[in-house]
Amino acid sequence: MASSSQNTPVSTGENSTNFDSFYTEVKEIEKRDSVLTPSQQIERLMRPGSSYFNLNPFEVLQVDPEASLEEIRKKYKRLSILVHPDKNQDDADRAQEAFEVVNRSWKILESDLSRAKCMEIVEEAKGRTDLSIEEKKKKFKKDGKEYVELSPEEYKRQVYVLTMKLFADMERKRRDLEKRDMEERKRKREQEIDAEEKAKKDKEWQQNFEESRQNRVESWKTFQAGGKKKKSSEPKKVKLFKPPKHKAETR
Repeated sequence: MASSSQNTPVSTGENSTNFDSFYTEVKEIEKRDSVLTPSQQIERLMRPGSSYFNLNPFEVLQVDPEASLEEIRKKYKRLSILVHPDKNQDDADRAQEAFEVVNRSWKILESDLSRAKCMEIVEEAKGRTDLSIEEKKKKFKKDGKEYVELSPEEYKRQVYVLTMKLFADMERKRRDLEKRDMEERKRKREQEIDAEEKAKKDKEWQQNFEESRQNRVESWKTFQAGGKKKKSSEPKKVKLFKPPKHKAETR
């Protein structure tokens, strides 16, 4: 199985140097072999910190955000075959995880709604990057310096980096929302349990009260019936005056 570091997204605040290094390595591998071997694809999807990149379904399937659904489907099928655990028996556990990552990314992009949300993130990244460039140009102009335009590759890299960060932000918000929802459902369930326990105790108290009241009524009736019977069967004794006993005189 992959280590825990492979399952925990990298913090968006991690040193950009590490990010750039990882990005460079990944892109070099892709440039060297656009298809990649099964073992290389598994390594790409499962290496430490990769789950940060795996939040971006376009990155997982190695497709351009502007690609058509048919193009995305073809790439998904190719990747799912490459990393399928049955095809990688020597690394079946990691292959299974990689296969699940690929499937999850395809399901996201297969849906028009979720794919549109992903495109919104990409467009936001482009918009922020363009805004940042314009602000730098203004600053350079104000300082009397010449601004050197970014190369297409560098521009693409900056958009890519920001896109990854936005996907990470979205995932963090989703988890926070999920956690709050879970806590709220737990709180409501605890309230329901408390209400059920209270209702149960109230019912038991009422039942015991009814039973004890019935016993009290029957006891009172028995007492009254017993008193009347005693009065009717036994005549009232009249206390008679008894003179003191006569003592003989002694001489």
